[in-house]
Amino acid sequence: MYSQDKETILGIDPGTKITGFGLIESTPGKNRALDFGSISPPSLLTPAEKYLFIYRGVEELIKAYTPTAVAVETQFVYKNVQSAMKLGMARGVVLLISAMHKIPVFEYAPKKAKLAVVGNGSASKEQVQKMIQLLLNLRSLPTPEDAADALALCICHANTLSIRLK
Repeated sequence: MYSQDKETILGIDPGTKITGFGLIESTPGKNRALDFGSISPPSLLTPAEKYLFIYRGVEELIKAYTPTAVAVETQFVYKNVQSAMKLGMARGVVLLISAMHKIPVFEYAPKKAKLAVVGNGSASKEQVQKMIQLLLNLRSLPTPEDAADALALCICHANTLSIRLK
């Protein structure tokens, strides 16, 4: 299923206001950033239109980079049920588009992704950004923070894949 030569991993930190994305090329012993940023639906859109906006944004990334895997952040429970539902629906969009393109999806908890890049599952967003900058040799901090989180998911998956291949 996996090539030991090269994987293109799309990381997604889903949200209805900002969906962070990151793409890396992972080869044994090396990860290289291909792209990162955010998909931010205009606030005036209806909820359904926001999910369509996210869908189209993720689809563009899939068509442009043909990832071999998608790493998505698992949902953690909010105190606000409405927020949790909205986040869950944004995750559902990512799962759907990935399945439609037959790309395997791997889910990671935020703490696991932070642990993979910072060595601390409770690291701050700023610590994640700084470590992502160092690990991927970026000229500046990856922004927005959601993009850094998405890149952390990519690295987390690359590390997991590397362990599986051994």
